[in-house]
Order: sequence, then C-alpha cells, then structure tokens
Amino acid sequence: MIVCIAEKPSVARDIAEVLGAKTRREGYIEGNGYQVTWTFGHLCGLLEPHEYTPDWKAWALSHLPMIPQRFGIKVMNESGIQKQFKIIETLMASADEVVNCGDAGQEGELIQRWVMQKALCKCPVKRLWISSLTEEAIREGFSKLKDQKEFQSLYEAGLSRAIGDWLLGMNATRLYTLKYGKNRQVLSIGRVQTPTLALIVNRQLEIENFRPEAYWELKTVYRDTIFSATKGRFSSVEEGTNFLDTVRTADFLVTDISTKKGTESAPRLFDLTSLQVECNKKFGYSADETLKIIQSLYEKKITTYPRVDTTYLTDDLYPKIPEILKGIKDYELLTKPLLENKLPKTKKVFDNAKVTDHHAIIPTGVHPTALSDTEKHVLDLVARRFIANFYPECKISTTTVLGEVEKVEFKVNGKQILDPGWRIVFAKAKTEVEDAEDEEDEKTLPLFEKGESGPHEPTLAEKWTSPPKPYTEATLLRAMETAGKLVDNDELRDALKENGIGRPSTRAAIIETLFKRDYVRKEKKNLIATNTGVELIQIIQEDLLKSAELTGLWEKKLRQVERGEYQAKDFLDELKAMVTEIVFNVKSDNRRPGEANLMTLPLQIQPSPEGTVCPLCGKGTLLKGKTAYGCSEWKAGCTYRKPFEG
Repeated sequence: MIVCIAEKPSVARDIAEVLGAKTRREGYIEGNGYQVTWTFGHLCGLLEPHEYTPDWKAWALSHLPMIPQRFGIKVMNESGIQKQFKIIETLMASADEVVNCGDAGQEGELIQRWVMQKALCKCPVKRLWISSLTEEAIREGFSKLKDQKEFQSLYEAGLSRAIGDWLLGMNATRLYTLKYGKNRQVLSIGRVQTPTLALIVNRQLEIENFRPEAYWELKTVYRDTIFSATKGRFSSVEEGTNFLDTVRTADFLVTDISTKKGTESAPRLFDLTSLQVECNKKFGYSADETLKIIQSLYEKKITTYPRVDTTYLTDDLYPKIPEILKGIKDYELLTKPLLENKLPKTKKVFDNAKVTDHHAIIPTGVHPTALSDTEKHVLDLVARRFIANFYPECKISTTTVLGEVEKVEFKVNGKQILDPGWRIVFAKAKTEVEDAEDEEDEKTLPLFEKGESGPHEPTLAEKWTSPPKPYTEATLLRAMETAGKLVDNDELRDALKENGIGRPSTRAAIIETLFKRDYVRKEKKNLIATNTGVELIQIIQEDLLKSAELTGLWEKKLRQVERGEYQAKDFLDELKAMVTEIVFNVKSDNRRPGEANLMTLPLQIQPSPEGTVCPLCGKGTLLKGKTAYGCSEWKAGCTYRKPFEG
C-alpha cells in the first residue's frame, strides 16, 4: 500500500480524486492501492524549554543561555492533532511506500518530515513537487515523483530556521523580560520580528525628530506650460527674489528641443511580495489578507503556488501558455489578439536561471466559479499582469524643452504614448488615483520651436522639506525584502532578495505578530509603533538583534543551506555563539531599566576578555586574534568568536 500525506484535507481530496482513491475512512481516503491522509498546520513542533530539563521551567537569568545538547520534537498536545497523528502513525506502520505531498516549500517540507520522524516511518519516501493543484499538474507530478533525499538540504534549511528561531526567541525574550521588563511585561523578541519592528521605530523616530526647512522654487508659465529653473532650490528668499527680479523684465526664449523615442516593458509577473504590495496599494488589503486570498485561489486550482519569490517562468511552461490564455475566458477580448499570432518568448518572462523551486504566480487556465469579491480583485490583478507580459512593449516619446530668460535657464519634460502596447490590458482596471498619476507622468507638451520667444509669468514659491513617510504594509514588505534598503529598480531588488529578512511566506505573519504584541498599530494605511514598541527597540543595545542587514545575512546563509552551499551545523554554531554573547553582554549591563535607552547611551568600551573562560563551551579560554577574541578549544570544534569593541 502507498501512503500519501498531504498538507490539509482539501488537498488530500484533490489528490485522492486523481489517484482513484474513493473510499472515505476516518482521517484518510483509500482505494486503487493508495491511502491518502493529511496533516493540518503544525502537527509537530520543537520541545519547550522545560521538556529538556525541569530547571528551565522557571524564568531565571541564571538559567540562560538555554542551549539543548540535542533538539527534540513532539506531537502538539491538542486532541484533534493527537487523533490525526495516531491515524498517520498506523498507516505508515504498514506502508510499502510513502509519498510526501506536503506544501512544496521549506516550511511544508519541515512539517511533513517531523510527522514522518515521530511516526517512525521506515519505508522508502518519495516527494510530490507541483506548482498547481489542477488534475493535469497532479498527474504529471505523480509521473515524476522524486526521491526524498533530493530535498534533504531543503529540510535542513527549514530545521535550521526553526532551531535558530527557538534559540534566539526563547533566550532573548526571557533575557530582556527578566532584565528590563520591570516584572510586569513580557518583552517578546524574535529573529525576524525585532529587526522588522526596528525598521518601523527608526522611521518613526526620523519623522518625529525631523525639522522642516524652507526653500524656494522659481518657475515660470510660458504658453500654458510650467517650466522650472534648472538651478533647482534656493536656500534663501533673497537669492530667489534676485533671480525672480532678473527674469521678470525679459521675454522667455526657447533654446533647445530634444525628443527621444523609447519603450517600456510590462510590469513583471507577480511573486508573493509584489502581489501583497499591489493589493495593499490598490485595495488596502493587509499582507496576511492577500496571502489568505491567493492561497484560497491556489486551493481552488485557479492560480499557481503562491509562496514564491521569483517573477519569472521556466522555459517548459512556454508551450502551455496558449491553453492558459484560452482558459481565462473572462479576458477573451484581451487574449484573442494574442492567440492569433505566435506568442513572444523573452528573457524578461522566461528564465530558468531565475527560478528555483517554483515559478511566478500565474493563472492555471481553470475557469473560476463562485468567487468572493476579494478573490475576484486578486485574480484580476494576476490575470491582467500575466496577459500584459505577452503584449508588445509600450512605445513612448520623451520630449525635453529648454528655455532661457536673461541667462537663467528653465526646463520642462513631457512624455507621450505613441503606441500603448501592453497598457491596453490595464486601460479599464485603473483607479482614479492612478489615472491622475498617469496624467501627471504622461504630460503632453505643446509644439514648441527652437528660437521662439514671448511673454511669460514667473513665480517664486516657498516650499518646506518633508519628513520621510511612515511605513505602510506595502513599503514595509519592500523594506523586508531588501533588508531595509530603499530600492525602486527591479533588477537591483532581485539582487538584494537573497539578503531579505524573513521569507515571502512568513512576512505577513511577522507583521501580524507585531500587531498582536501591541508593538505596532495601524492608522489608515500607516504603521505606527506604539510606546511599547519604541521602548523595546530603545532598550535593545545589541545590533545583532535589531539590524535588518545582519538578519538579512543570516537569511542568506539559510538560503545557502537550502542549496547545499553552507552547512546547517555551521549556521547553528554561529547562532549559539551569538546567543551566548548576547546573554553575557545583557547580564553584564548595570543600567537600570529606565536608563536602557539606546538613543541616549554613549558607546561603551568593553574590557578585554582575554584569558576569561569561553562562555560557549566552558572549557577553553579566550585568546586575542587579529580582529577578535576566539576560544582556545577551536580545534575541538568550539566556534565562539567575539569581535573587538570600542
């Protein structure tokens, strides 16, 4: 008998239908040589501290750091979970083969592996790896089952992530709560949660500490067109007034006209983050809401696997595109012209090198029925973005007109759409705000001639510098994706994704956690740090805990573990050393809780630890190297390293 274990009952039903398993049993479906069962959520998890040693049940600084010799897992203590696990355990005990049909990603691999380990699965295990739940995709997936061993590094990355989160979360939360919580508040700290909160708090402090400064802009209106002085801003009204007086008395002269033709590509296909960003901008949906909606569309077989971080498709999908376009019948007016000719195949859409586990989010071609309004909105975004990428590029003309008044130079730019190309796909799907933005962006200029001149109306306007804008969920997701760097360019953003904090599938949950902990609240679309959130970030001195850049480096190493380029053991050894160092530093901090404010603390020079006992292994002594102190037991495997400070 072949036992298939899916991620949830609805997916198990889809798989059973394709496999010909028709008989429903308690906790599984049977037939045609298969037993299809399921998990739901995390059936298993890492042990709690007190389950390693009873001493760790009490929160005490003397018990920190808590670093188990070996991490263990348990079946979660909930009656429904326990019951389903027993069914899985019984099925696996007599199975000839198991097919892991879990969610095709890092988290899904971890969830299913833990269940199989606790169930003491002894038989061979195969892996189903699919990007959609259509009948065709499931059949194709079962015809190409892979050996479980091929996904060992994926599992190790997921396991390293879980252990790393346990080590940092359990230790740092107890450490800061006991040291600074004033016996009344749990200070929750997490490997991704805390640097994300720090991004919001730091932006908020920038806004609060911002001091606006006045500046002046010189503009003039010639032939109903606003020209700006190329000198830019004036820092004083006197300087601006002098220029204004200079240009008042003479005519405006057109000195140069240049026109440049170019093209614009369609916006790239969606990955999960860009879809969440777009839904937040257009509809105000939270990241969590968008994830739930696109997950629902995936389970209804209407869109492909959603938890992806690529905007590209693989070459083998190209022959299937016409059928997908035919399948999205609600967009027939847009797809019909495409299907009359051979579809283009460009590197901007198809690139095997840019796809790892799954391709970008696209429609499957299954016609949707009985969708909610929110599902229709999200599907519309995905479908139009997909269709647009097979339309011709938009042809534009950019015109720059230069003018002069008494040797004071002026300039205006205008853009004209010569051939809309892919823009036709979005013509009826815009909001009023977007239409207004496009009008501003695509301003068409009158026909000017070089050498013409005439009267004009100059003005000097007082303006004030503006503070940075608060984060919205859309801009925060982008900041998490690029470890806090402000990036608009798609290619550069792709390069920074490797160092983004969190994974596309977990970022929504991180933001929700900040709301639940009362560290952040929402005002309209803006994310505002609460007093509790601000105080927590100010208490934390350790940059290791709150730096998006450093957390991004850990994420990069986890991705390297997933690809088999970095050892999971090395990653965990580094984290253990880091946790030990943080515990040592915070225990040594003699500030009272009220003084623990990062903004007012001078840099503290730490005394040399040379010759002290290693805080990680407790056996060696610390030796002074070129840039850091290291443990004398490094040959025996101790990885403790403390950079010079001060």
